[in-house]
Amino acid sequence: MGKEIERKWLVDHLPNNMETYNYTDIVQGYLCVDPVIRVRKDGEEYYLTYKGKGEIEREECNLPLKAEAFENLLLKCDGIILEKRRYRIPVSEEKCTAELDIFKGAYKGLLYVEVEFENTEKANEFTVPDWFGEEVTGKPGFSNSELAMRR
Repeated sequence: MGKEIERKWLVDHLPNNMETYNYTDIVQGYLCVDPVIRVRKDGEEYYLTYKGKGEIEREECNLPLKAEAFENLLLKCDGIILEKRRYRIPVSEEKCTAELDIFKGAYKGLLYVEVEFENTEKANEFTVPDWFGEEVTGKPGFSNSELAMRR
């Protein structure tokens, strides 16, 4: 089991040259939200993910799935199935990647950006790019699992 160290922001405006960044389309659903157990299709890869409690740092375990297992588990998910396009944007001066999610479906138009870090020191020292908006790390109502459970 690994650790995930990440921070999350709303997006003020899209960065320049969006067409130059790689992206994948993501579909994810939640089998449980306490603890978080989700299934995700990211491009052509499929996962079952466990996430522990925490704000900036928490346990995370990703297990690969076959497409058929993903489709069967997705049918058993509670709440809203989330759909989004994820752009991976290098933040060169920080030597990390910003993952910009542009939601589709029920949350069409919602924009989040997340950055994962090697350790909490780097997370705390991160220089936020100008296109990032309000930080929502750990704020109630802004996690993907909470979005999925809204009705």
